[in-house]
Amino acid sequence: MSFSRAIKIAPSILAADFANFGAECRAVEDQGADWVHVDVMDGHFVPNITFGPATCAAIRPHIRGVMDVHLMIAPVDPYIEGFAKAGADIITAHMEAGPHIHRTLQAIRATGAKAGLALNPGTGLDGVENLLDLLDLVCVMTVNPGFGGQAFIDMTDKVRRLRALIGDRPIHIEIDGGITPDTAPIMARAGADVLVAGSAVFKGGSVTDPAPYGANIRAIRAAAESVTGAVV
Repeated sequence: MSFSRAIKIAPSILAADFANFGAECRAVEDQGADWVHVDVMDGHFVPNITFGPATCAAIRPHIRGVMDVHLMIAPVDPYIEGFAKAGADIITAHMEAGPHIHRTLQAIRATGAKAGLALNPGTGLDGVENLLDLLDLVCVMTVNPGFGGQAFIDMTDKVRRLRALIGDRPIHIEIDGGITPDTAPIMARAGADVLVAGSAVFKGGSVTDPAPYGANIRAIRAAAESVTGAVV
């Protein structure tokens, strides 16, 4: 993975057809997706259960680009190696998931994967500065984690402060939750470069009619780039 601050659209397969994950991954990439986002939930850290390493391993051959794995689970550390072996390019753990996030990030990096840190809406930036040298990505949640299709929570101030804290470091700012053509420019203007979108990408389309995926991706990207320019 080469680093770029250009806007990247990462469709969440949480909103895809569960019976056709491989085809859905191929379809969204063919329609312009930059990354494929996999929301892993355990029914403990969040009130929902989704995927495990076996699902990631199954869809990996169908993803040409970046597989972005977001672990909404606790504990995290026992499962890092499994997701890395399944082919995750980025593994993101939550600040709130355990007491030793520094150790968790070290463990992610030790597998060769890129390390991400996720922050719930109620979590501030205290402590992030001490982790910057271990980070490749910070995921700012703009919904409370656990379910797709929730209403956007505006985290503009947090993202602006995070962007200033990161400075010139090659760390992505990812936004997860409620991203649409209306909310994408708000977060892009604040400094985000990776936009996760589930229902806003997959609505209106299917594996047999994927053209709406492309239209949705282009609309989100155009809205974000309208306030940032097409950064390279």
